[in-house]
Amino acid sequence: MHYVDALIEAREQVLDRIRELLIRELKVQRAPDELDPDTPLFGTGLGLDSVDAVELVVAVEAAFGLKLPERALGPAALRTINTLVDFVLEHRAHVHVR
Repeated sequence: MHYVDALIEAREQVLDRIRELLIRELKVQRAPDELDPDTPLFGTGLGLDSVDAVELVVAVEAAFGLKLPERALGPAALRTINTLVDFVLEHRAHVHVR
């Protein structure tokens, strides 16, 4: 049970950090608890554009100490806040394994 709790805690920490980045770095005008994890980052969701996408990737890399491969950062990874959280957790795990 402790392993599951650790995973949930890690996910919550990454989610909180990404919400913080969206508000601070990309000037999303919402409170953290108003940013539903399933909210699309682009289009009718938060309305981010391609410039915002680049800024978000740079902010995520800096915040989590990652260097994300460009080819991995397709539309699927940046679809919603949740998919970005999943992407960070996956790549952070790979960094710790090496």
